[in-house]
Amino acid sequence: MKRLLPLAAAALALSAGLAQAQTFVPGEQFIAVWDLDSDGKVTLAEAREQRGNIFAMFDENGDGKFEAAEYALIDEHKAMEAEAGMGPGHNMPEGMTPPAGRGPGQGMGQGKGQGRGMAPIDPQTGFDRPAAEMMGMFDANRDGTVTQEEFVAGTDGWFAMRDRDGDSVLTTADFGPGR
Repeated sequence: MKRLLPLAAAALALSAGLAQAQTFVPGEQFIAVWDLDSDGKVTLAEAREQRGNIFAMFDENGDGKFEAAEYALIDEHKAMEAEAGMGPGHNMPEGMTPPAGRGPGQGMGQGKGQGRGMAPIDPQTGFDRPAAEMMGMFDANRDGTVTQEEFVAGTDGWFAMRDRDGDSVLTTADFGPGR
């Protein structure tokens, strides 16, 4: 928990500053946090480094793998973000809602019926599923443990999907409508 307080304080300060901004720019908050050299773009190396930093923040015992107690810390952090009006789905301008068809059981399906869509953000966790369940996607060797290497390697697919123009960097142009 001691690691979470400085991060939470910094995040609250950042969100307060963003709340005062007159123009909403999709991806601006992400770039502000993940652009380690402040050049206005996030490289894959920067994204991987930040993911490593996130892993280290929650790997409380420093053993290089996530355990049940550490998943609880992640869920606690997500709840703090949600309470502060931060995290996924919370940085949209007033009056803007998530895209249609992304409610519970919608989207990403194959044919008729319900798919595997993203549920609305749960006010208790900040996401629709607990961390222990979400982290399974990073367990590359399916041994039931997510290591730092597996967690950081999970950055690559997300980065490639987000890199709208294929220029190997993320800028605010890679976020927003049409994505």
